[in-house]
Amino acid sequence: MADIKSAAKNNKFVNYVKSSIQELTKVTWPTKNQAVRLTAIVLGFTFVFAIFLTLVDYLANKGYLSLLEYAAK
Repeated sequence: MADIKSAAKNNKFVNYVKSSIQELTKVTWPTKNQAVRLTAIVLGFTFVFAIFLTLVDYLANKGYLSLLEYAAK
């Protein structure tokens, strides 16, 4: 009985892998130029967003310190 269940699980796994490989052959992969361009866009956006978050953090910190200084008076 255990052998049948094990074989069924292996069969499901093999079918899953086969269908996954079949689906991957249908994928239209980007060219090298497209991949480089899209990677540059993602890195650029990440850099700009990091600068934005740094600025927001700096301003929030200054505002918080100003409130603490005002409350201490």
